[in-house]
Amino acid sequence: MPNALADETSPYLLQHAHNPVDWLPWSEAAFARAKEEDKLVFLSIGYSTCHWCHVMERESFENDAIAGVMNANFICVKVDREERPDIDATYMAFVQATTGQGGWPMSVWLTPEGKPVVGGTYFPPEDRYGRAGFPRLCAELGRLWQDDRARMEDSATKVMAHLREQSSAESVVNGLPTEKVFGDFIDRCEAMFDPALGGFGNAPKFPRPVVPRLLLQLADRFDGDEREEALQMTSRTLRAMAAGGMNDQLAGGFHRYSVDRYWHVPHYEKMLYDQAQIALLYLEAWQAGGDDRDREVAEDIFRYVLTDLLDPSGAFHAAEDADSLASAEDSEKKEGAYWTWEAAEIYRLLDARSAAIFCAAYGVEENGNARPESDPHGELEGRNTLFQAVGLGGLAEQFDLPEGEIRALLDEAGKVLLGARRLRPLPHRDDKLITAWNGLMIEAFARGGRVLDRPDLTDAARGAAEFIRRELWDGEKLWRSYRGKRGDAPGFASDYAFLISGLIEMHGADGDAAWLDWAGELQSALDRDHWEESQAGYVISAELNGEPLLVIREDYDGAEPSANHVAAENLLKLATLLDEPAFAKRAEAILRAGSRVAQTQPFAVPVLLGALDLYQRGVVKIEIRGTPEPGLAETMRRTWLPRAVWTRSPGDGDVIVCINQVCLPPVNSAVDWNKGEFFP
Repeated sequence: MPNALADETSPYLLQHAHNPVDWLPWSEAAFARAKEEDKLVFLSIGYSTCHWCHVMERESFENDAIAGVMNANFICVKVDREERPDIDATYMAFVQATTGQGGWPMSVWLTPEGKPVVGGTYFPPEDRYGRAGFPRLCAELGRLWQDDRARMEDSATKVMAHLREQSSAESVVNGLPTEKVFGDFIDRCEAMFDPALGGFGNAPKFPRPVVPRLLLQLADRFDGDEREEALQMTSRTLRAMAAGGMNDQLAGGFHRYSVDRYWHVPHYEKMLYDQAQIALLYLEAWQAGGDDRDREVAEDIFRYVLTDLLDPSGAFHAAEDADSLASAEDSEKKEGAYWTWEAAEIYRLLDARSAAIFCAAYGVEENGNARPESDPHGELEGRNTLFQAVGLGGLAEQFDLPEGEIRALLDEAGKVLLGARRLRPLPHRDDKLITAWNGLMIEAFARGGRVLDRPDLTDAARGAAEFIRRELWDGEKLWRSYRGKRGDAPGFASDYAFLISGLIEMHGADGDAAWLDWAGELQSALDRDHWEESQAGYVISAELNGEPLLVIREDYDGAEPSANHVAAENLLKLATLLDEPAFAKRAEAILRAGSRVAQTQPFAVPVLLGALDLYQRGVVKIEIRGTPEPGLAETMRRTWLPRAVWTRSPGDGDVIVCINQVCLPPVNSAVDWNKGEFFP
């Protein structure tokens, strides 16, 4: 018999609707029940494509005996972190403060007032990995709540007071960061850079596109050694990412991260926010360096998103799972099953020569190509993750064939294998539509449409933006998500900031003033509902019984950039596009509040540093009047201008460039554009 989650729309909550655990969704009623029954609340937070969430469900939440222990001792509450980032951020702050680490699934035990007493991430069903077994921990916490409640409540009160003190302390009014932070950022990148394999740090390697995107922006800022270092670190990283197994070599799109330092074996889930940010990164690298391989990677990402993540509504789905069934006959999902290959299967699908060339090109081995340390659970035994092992030149020499013939053969083989792969049991797709992530994807598609002269990409961006305006904007505020119907959670600062960024790009792509007007409305709503004056920034806060549990200003540019830092960039751009100096003043306040972290931990805040660069050098407004002649249009599309905003108006095809409110003479040709000193 299903539990109360059966009435929810979240794919993650629905995955748990038939657990023997008596799950409830987050609500005031759940905490009232905990108070009435005199129990702790067990809060489990995750998301539907989370591998270790699946593992803990199979091991513990589907186990009748363990579920019995949970139901006897706790009121059990499930939360989809993608729908409710406010709840996730609140209790992640506790888990990180008390354990030194975080992640998902997140497991937290709370008093009926919502105060956390114990927290962690994944717990095994018995004692192992140096962790207490989950049922033993549940039984012990249930006993302590009955026998030693005063100490537990006192500890919870003190921890929450400490977290509130840290999070609500007024920001010191600082001076603006100095130019030194940019050099410090490059120095930190150099110290962490892997010169042999690209990327920053050792295993696991995350793409974290905000880092190389800032390096490209700083390459535009600096000359000499700093410029060359920034470009070389970016190029080496992007080449390695594109060649590795984290990049889906058949369908395009990037998996979440590489579990090894070689960019080879990934964690196979695919997230919409990664596709958006990585596509932008490769587009900008193509403009900055002129390497068509970067453009091809971006176009492959767009192809993947349009093929596999596009909802009939016009918006984009959230993610695809890492786990799936290897075949219809299997009963247990394995990570990477959909995405990987046995060598024998490739030889069955292709003729012998094509199979040999394909296997050589993509590193396929008879017994599988995962290093043991990259596959500790043995899920990839005998299977191969495709990566670019040998280039066309090497293959041509090895097989004594022209490069053109090798390329054609690999293209055809890839189509055959992709067709066969699509016949396998598909991985779960989280088909909810998240406003923030769609905002990032709108930005990427709009930019792609403009710089690649691809109206289809602009149309895709427009379709998603129109959906959000129709279904998730009520004229006063945004809403967070949609799946069959609008979700209950209102939009958070990231939803506003990421969507505004996308609308600025939409205006640049098609010139429609309505996008800019809406961006201004959204910015006003963001300021009204999410700005906290004492912290000089936008905050996120979960509420219980009408009271905020914890007010958090998020300032780390990680898998998703900080809403504050994206907003700072947006405000500077809107100040120029809408001629509204108050926006620039608010951006300055964010920069001042972030001065300490920018100077002490620049690697943590690359988007903030990017906004600082815009503030110091000024936003460049490029107004296209009418339709420029083809040569000028092509030249502008290929020019890397990280400080530019684009707008359109009627005219005779000339272009006006304005810097710090000073406009230069009109440009009418590619020759004039190339010789102009527009961008100091």
